[in-house]
Amino acid sequence: MAPRLQLEKAAWRWAETVRPEEVSQEHIETAYRIWLEPCIRGVCRRNCKGNPNCLVGIGEHIWLGEIDENSFHNIDDPNCERRKKNSFVGLTNLGATCYVNTFLQVWFLNLELRQALYLCPSTCNEYVMGDGIHEEKDYEPKTICEHLQYLFALLQNSNRRYIDPSGFVKALGLDTGQQQDAQEFSKLFMSLLEDTLSKQKNPDVRNIVQQQFCGEYAYVTVCNQCGRESKLLSKFYELELNIQGHKQLTDCISEFLKEEKLEGDNRYFCENCQSKQNATRKIRLLSLPCTLNLQLMRFVFDRQTGHKKKLNTYIGFSEILDMEPYVEHKGGSYVYELSAVLIHRGVSAYSGHYIAHVKDPQSGEWYKFNDEDIEKMEGKKLQLGIEEDLAEPSKSQTRKPKCGKGTHCSRNAYMLVYRLQTQEKPNTTVQVPAFLQELVDRDNSKFEEWCIEMAEMRKQSVDKGKAKHEEVKELYQRLPAGAEPYEFVSLEWLQKWLDESTPTKPIDNHACLCAHDKLHPDKISIMKRISEYAADIFYSRYGGGPRLTVKALCKECVVERCRVLRLKNQLNEDYKTVNNLLKAAVKGTDGFWVGKSSLRSWRQLALEQLDEQDGDTDHSNGKMNGSTLNKDESKEDRKEEEEELNFNEDILCPHGELCISENERRLVSKEAWSKLRQYFPKAPEFPSYKECCSQCKILEREGEENEALHKMIANEQKTSLPNLFQDKNRPCLSNWPEDTDVLYIVSQFFVEEWRKFVRKPARCSPVSSVGNSALLCPHGGLMFTFASMTKEDSKLIALIWPSEWQMMQKLFVVDHVIKITRIEAEDVNPSEAQYISEPKLCPECREGLLCQQQRDLREYTQATIYVHKVVDNKKVMKDSAPELNVSSSETEEDKEEAKPDGEKDPDFNQSNGGTKRQKISHQNYIAYQKQVIRRSMRHRKVRGEKALLVSANQTLKELKIQIMHAFSVAPFDQNLSIDGKILSDDCATLGTLGVIPESVILLKADEPIADYAAMDDVMQVCMPEEGFKGTGLLGH
Repeated sequence: MAPRLQLEKAAWRWAETVRPEEVSQEHIETAYRIWLEPCIRGVCRRNCKGNPNCLVGIGEHIWLGEIDENSFHNIDDPNCERRKKNSFVGLTNLGATCYVNTFLQVWFLNLELRQALYLCPSTCNEYVMGDGIHEEKDYEPKTICEHLQYLFALLQNSNRRYIDPSGFVKALGLDTGQQQDAQEFSKLFMSLLEDTLSKQKNPDVRNIVQQQFCGEYAYVTVCNQCGRESKLLSKFYELELNIQGHKQLTDCISEFLKEEKLEGDNRYFCENCQSKQNATRKIRLLSLPCTLNLQLMRFVFDRQTGHKKKLNTYIGFSEILDMEPYVEHKGGSYVYELSAVLIHRGVSAYSGHYIAHVKDPQSGEWYKFNDEDIEKMEGKKLQLGIEEDLAEPSKSQTRKPKCGKGTHCSRNAYMLVYRLQTQEKPNTTVQVPAFLQELVDRDNSKFEEWCIEMAEMRKQSVDKGKAKHEEVKELYQRLPAGAEPYEFVSLEWLQKWLDESTPTKPIDNHACLCAHDKLHPDKISIMKRISEYAADIFYSRYGGGPRLTVKALCKECVVERCRVLRLKNQLNEDYKTVNNLLKAAVKGTDGFWVGKSSLRSWRQLALEQLDEQDGDTDHSNGKMNGSTLNKDESKEDRKEEEEELNFNEDILCPHGELCISENERRLVSKEAWSKLRQYFPKAPEFPSYKECCSQCKILEREGEENEALHKMIANEQKTSLPNLFQDKNRPCLSNWPEDTDVLYIVSQFFVEEWRKFVRKPARCSPVSSVGNSALLCPHGGLMFTFASMTKEDSKLIALIWPSEWQMMQKLFVVDHVIKITRIEAEDVNPSEAQYISEPKLCPECREGLLCQQQRDLREYTQATIYVHKVVDNKKVMKDSAPELNVSSSETEEDKEEAKPDGEKDPDFNQSNGGTKRQKISHQNYIAYQKQVIRRSMRHRKVRGEKALLVSANQTLKELKIQIMHAFSVAPFDQNLSIDGKILSDDCATLGTLGVIPESVILLKADEPIADYAAMDDVMQVCMPEEGFKGTGLLGH
């Protein structure tokens, strides 16, 4: 089938030879493409939108032929959520709670702990009454023990594939979105559980934590002089083993028990010798628990970064661990077998994922617990290979060592759990108490109800799909109209009818109607012609309208389109004719004025006008036709108001007459104008003898006179005040001139504005007022002291000689006179002279201004400060690591752009009369003064200095992170000071520490480093760690 544009042209080709009044029914049907050949399935691959008879590729392929029932719904089989036979139940990850889930599974498979928890009394008995459970409310455990009871009962007998531990996590107050230290969680929760169970009366419950997890060792110190032993007994629930520098678990245990020498400053005070003596100290294992938890210290504190990092080194361990060589009292049974391996995937201590490999004590099978997913290992063997392959590769990473039978190697294992090997088989009769089983049964009933509901929904979807399938197979064959009566339906509706994912809505044809409430011929590309039989069924089943039968073919629209197309064809010829006429010179006074912009775009305007008449919004207008636009029209800076002008309106002045600028218009011949007039009959007409606008001529003349006047005023003022203009021979308060006792003061802003006007009088308006109110407070008092005007405020004022002041009073309007008078007493040293200002200083407003300035200095964002690195209290020019978040060496003055000439300042507002009036506004003055102060106090960055962008609410800790990037010095080794004051509070903000814009901070580094690889973890944690602060694990 021909492309859409070809079909469009073919449908209207007859209009080239047929006049509008000669349009017949045959022409109308051709325009609506009634008799185009329909497409055949298999030949046409996609739907032809230009052919209303093409009914291929509208979504019918999914319904023709046999269809799988599962395609009729998007509901998963509820049985997929059902627990598999002889499998365990998973736990939902609530965001970042995988570390909690792993320990819950390990503790659940400790049968002794589970049995003891089931024996713990529960308030659930109050919830369960004689006739069963309250139906109107759900059970809510109140204590940690009750939460564990309920979780363990569900893990044991639930029918669900996984359960939700949110009640348990919420009871502990854990943040579900923040990953925590798994080892710290294990310690804190065991301590909390032991404390909770210590209140129980049943000794089997009260002592279960000690019996299962608690061992004892002694710190033994032996004096080398007298041989006296000193023992300090201590209980432990896990052994924390250092893995740095080791490859085998046994090496880690040996180092843990290694003898330490106490010598030199670390000597031991022997009570027997009553003096400090050399000694040895070591740990002796006195007793070991049934469940031995070995914490592999993979997450260690990095002194260089001040944060934790993970050690991704391989550690080998065996499934059988003989602890007899390590205990003090021999002869007992100390052979342990591996029961669980807890894994941390990932290379960083602040990200990754936790899973657990746990051995079922009843069957001896190994399982991998990964939140909701439980995987059984083959052959009752522990398999860690895939977990080790998930870690990110590193060039420095060593290869995985080979492991023998019964041994394993891991670089992600952070905890190993060993169980004491016994000849007795584990107790397999851990029964769920009746009150808990009743709760589990109720939850299972809810799950079964949900499964039935989901299955019913699937069945309903399948039934609907089958019915729709039959409907489509029946109607699709009857959709083609052929020569029988037909109607039009939108392609979009047919596609939605064939779309199984959305319900079919009533037919809505309103968007396809023309102004005559018939089918618009331009919408035929999105319509399809179907048989009247199919249309009757559609409207009876789905409703809607209006129905578009053969009577909906709009003759008025076809006739109008024919007229427009003929005009467009004629336009191309007229365009060439006009271009040729424009080349000829205009003779006599027969010409007409036409705007140059209108001449460049007249064909585009004509096309747009024709399209508007036709109501055509879907077809190309003048802007889409590349041949109609000249290069001159593609200027990006063309004003919007120009684009909106009609033809020849671009030479209209604001008064509706001919504009005075001849550069914007040109004369065209009478013949050319008559051609243009055919397309733009309402365009303004200006014969060549038409005079320009008289009002515009007057305004132009006045503008020229004003420009000449401004130049004269500027020249006069420059001649009268040459030194002030050239900034020569200026008085200074700090070095008072001897030849005068009075100096006058004006605003420096006034002087700068006046100089702008004198330099460019044609572009700038005259400055007629001195505007000294900017230097005064609302009470009329001066805002500066004499001392401040000699120092920091000197950039805000300009000193005027008395002779200059007399001239300025003649040239400008003086709103307030401000002067400084020197008073010298007789026989007094000139250096002790007094200086009096008129008007006098306003102390209250001066103090308020200073306070505002200090506040502004402490409330800033993205300001620049400078950091100097010092060694031996000397600044060094050292280039270190590339800067991040650092400003360039460009000063703020370079970044500030000068105001355009004539731009109004908030303190100097130009009135209609051309004068500038001062706003008496204290706040405006403060804003104005802040700009000048910032410019006057700007720090110049020197070589070797680092410029950082900071904000007042940023903490010192965050600043240290930036400095770490700039100088390769870890935060832990940074010693910062400003103006001799040490900056040490990492939580304090820069504003409270007195760090203001342009400050210079001195950095002294203890141990500078340049290893960015060691800083990866630091960049992931900019805020201080809080761990389990505020959670139930710490009693909150």
